[in-house]
Amino acid sequence: MEPLSLRHTLAAGGCLLGIAAMAPSHAAGTAADPSGRFAAQQLIVQFKPGVSADAKAAWLALNDAGIQRDLLPAARRSDGKGDLQLLRLPAGLPVLEAQRRFAREQVVDFAEPNWRYQHDGKKALPGDDPYYKDGSLWGMHGARSPMHANEYGSGADWAWIQGNNKCDRAIHIGVIDEGMMADHPDLANNVWTNPFDPADGVDNDGNGYVDDTRGWDFFYDDNTSFDGTQDDHGTHVAGTIGARGANNIGVVGACPKVTMIPAKFLGPSFGYTDDAVRAVDYITDLKLRHGLNIVATNNSWGGGGFSRALQNAIERAGQAEILFIASAGNGASNNDASPHYPSSYPNDNVISVANITRSGTKEFFSNWGKTTVDLGAPGAGVWSTVPTSRGAGYASYTGTSMAAPHVTGAAALYANSHPGATALQIKAAILDAAMPTRSMEGKTVTGGRLDASGF
Repeated sequence: MEPLSLRHTLAAGGCLLGIAAMAPSHAAGTAADPSGRFAAQQLIVQFKPGVSADAKAAWLALNDAGIQRDLLPAARRSDGKGDLQLLRLPAGLPVLEAQRRFAREQVVDFAEPNWRYQHDGKKALPGDDPYYKDGSLWGMHGARSPMHANEYGSGADWAWIQGNNKCDRAIHIGVIDEGMMADHPDLANNVWTNPFDPADGVDNDGNGYVDDTRGWDFFYDDNTSFDGTQDDHGTHVAGTIGARGANNIGVVGACPKVTMIPAKFLGPSFGYTDDAVRAVDYITDLKLRHGLNIVATNNSWGGGGFSRALQNAIERAGQAEILFIASAGNGASNNDASPHYPSSYPNDNVISVANITRSGTKEFFSNWGKTTVDLGAPGAGVWSTVPTSRGAGYASYTGTSMAAPHVTGAAALYANSHPGATALQIKAAILDAAMPTRSMEGKTVTGGRLDASGF
């Protein structure tokens, strides 16, 4: 069936994609606190190394708390830290009060809320791939493009033309987001199938996830990493990174032959820190366990407060040579003054991305930061893949969510043409190649925008 084309209209002012029901993977009664910033009756706790199971059980009983989920047991860590767990708090105990009390305990390294995150994308007006040929896919064009040249695009197409550099399926990208539509005709060839864990009801590769044949859904805690039209944001992000090229349909991604691994932690409206940590560690473990050439993860989401648990997970990814590419946020604010997480974590492997329009201006609601946002990338009126009620389709979205995957695709392009490059070498190449742009001067570390034309 020929994919459908959707054109979504943005209401005046726009709104972030969804805010609705509670994630089913969290126990009943754990709805977000009145401020909406974190889950009630939950606390993420890092225990100190060497705390015995008996000591932990006694401490939990004393505090009338229980273990809701293991995030990363000490036995599966390489950083010398203790167990990282999501605790269920007794009814009536406020989260912030529990955090202050627990953080002072001798058995606890740190305690923090289970922050809530949401997409950094907004719906907007609407080779030989139609959207590329008619100029709609402006983010893939560049100043030297043979058709529909736009100096403010990423220039990815020039990299393809110059070196036929359309990536290789040996290059892997983790998409930490909603799920993605694996049977979308523009994605089907590029969504990862796990060869180490066939669907037989057994955890064949021993990573703790049974039959994770197409990644994992940390939101619903199952192996169905696509749940229909609610996963439009993750599918859209995936298309910008790696939609198949030269197939005479739809769009083309920055790296058209890349392999993308679904790590779903956002539900129809939001997700939580505990699931984000598990998703990041899942991708890291795949690289360490199986030697997959995982270059980066794309993280087009934000909204929670500072989390040591998540920062530590990002650090573990960095130690495994995995970039963490993140959207800078849509709050029209300065991230130097008011951090936006996860893009504001100072880890060396983080790249934070602002949103520029096809005329080179900063999108008015895009966050910025001279020391905390690295560069701008196309993020306004970006056409990509989406699921619809009638099948596979395409839509134009706007947001820093759409800017980040252009950079992630560029990272894959660079890794493909520079085998053996480290995460920091790839990051340096992307930032060094940034094209000076007036709207990014004093607003980003580089003062420029993504230019992948030389990759």
